[in-house]
Amino acid sequence: MSLKRTQRVNALIKREINQILLREFEFGDNNLVTITRVETSPNLIQTNIYISVMPENETEKVFSILNKNIFAIQQKINKRLRMRPVPRIIFSKEEKTKEAGRIEEILEEILKKGGA
Repeated sequence: MSLKRTQRVNALIKREINQILLREFEFGDNNLVTITRVETSPNLIQTNIYISVMPENETEKVFSILNKNIFAIQQKINKRLRMRPVPRIIFSKEEKTKEAGRIEEILEEILKKGGA
């Protein structure tokens, strides 16, 4: 499987899942749910969809909603995508954004100490 095809599949799945989540799910009034990235296996068997939730204390609630409805989401994706096989969806918590935020905090602290 070419890397270019996998990247196109990732972009397609991200767009379709985004539309489904925006139109059909309610995660709470003040919750921001973002798909940060999609990684599909080269053989198109499964796709990991990384989700970031703000505020972070609502993460478990959001993942509970997503995992309860994963079969319905998978069915919608199967109907929308004109490809075979359609990868099996797995929702994962995005940890890299949290790590990046912590790195930024550390860098700011270093700059403040160095500039003082």
